[in-house]
Amino acid sequence: MKVLIVSGIWPPDVGGPATHAPEVARGLTDRGHEVDVITTATRAPADEPYRIRWVRRSLPPGARHAAVAALVARCSRAADVVYAVSMVGRSSFAARAPLVVKVSGDPAYERSLRRGLYDGDLTSFQGARLRPRAELLRRWRTLTARRARLLLCPSEFLRHIVVGWGIPEERVGLLPNPAPTVPALPPRDDLRAALGVDGAVLGFAGRFTRAKALDVLSAALAQLDDVTLLAVGDGEERAALRGPHVRLLGSQPRERVLEVLAAADAAVLSSAWENFPHVLVEALAVGTPVIATRVGGVPEIVTDGENGLLVPPNDPDALAGAVRRFFDDPELRARLRAAAAPSVRRFDEQIVLDTLEQALARTARPYSSSP
Repeated sequence: MKVLIVSGIWPPDVGGPATHAPEVARGLTDRGHEVDVITTATRAPADEPYRIRWVRRSLPPGARHAAVAALVARCSRAADVVYAVSMVGRSSFAARAPLVVKVSGDPAYERSLRRGLYDGDLTSFQGARLRPRAELLRRWRTLTARRARLLLCPSEFLRHIVVGWGIPEERVGLLPNPAPTVPALPPRDDLRAALGVDGAVLGFAGRFTRAKALDVLSAALAQLDDVTLLAVGDGEERAALRGPHVRLLGSQPRERVLEVLAAADAAVLSSAWENFPHVLVEALAVGTPVIATRVGGVPEIVTDGENGLLVPPNDPDALAGAVRRFFDDPELRARLRAAAAPSVRRFDEQIVLDTLEQALARTARPYSSSP
């Protein structure tokens, strides 16, 4: 196949599309497919065995959007299928080949939240009575989604929401985020020593946003005097994560995130809502069990009592109780830790790539041929 991948960000940028798109480009190239990439960047991306076309991010927004759309229109004429990881609106109208979209969330909801147009959660947003600007965002989201031949969601939770946009079920598939390829890490005791921690340690990694309910995590930690939290990330809710035993490590590269998660006794996630939190897959992949809220796609990753513990959202007492239970029961800790890494083998990168490759082949132009 000739596959055109569209992603708004690219390494050295940090974020889901900047991780997923290069992994897919490399994986499909290794399998003999012809891959082209369109992205935006502040400088020329590093050379790869596939072609990368890029638009300067310093251009005014209107000019940048027009340049991306023109590139997608021109390059997609020679492609068998277009895979849009982001910049979906531009791709949906510009693509001249069948379009497959990776849906990582609801862009209308996320923009409404950022602009102060809505203050509820993702599920309630779907049927809520909205302000005119938010309603326009929701209609635009649905219009662009309906133009795609196939939409791929990382969780059944999000898949159910996308079908609710009026998309036929057969056009909405499942593509989980892959587990990371774990590098050879130093021994856990060495990682803890390098971080200057011992005793009971929890790890958190992610954007400090309202969805993460960091105030709930802080309230739970206030009940746990002997537990240290290592927190990787940053964001507008930074002030909500506080306490004498909270260590804020700032934004870190992915390799460092894996080291912090591997050093922790458990990863913790206090979110009020979630889609498919990849940090939980990363934690489990390095052998660290999870204590998290039972929201969104979390139960599709974590099975209570098998590879982690699940609690209701917005309940600091329940979260603190689960942490106490975890640290007070050595047999439970050992059992959850032993099950952690095996539980995410189903998200192996090659298995996920198999699923995507098959979906692209089914969607590609009828004359597309596999190598």
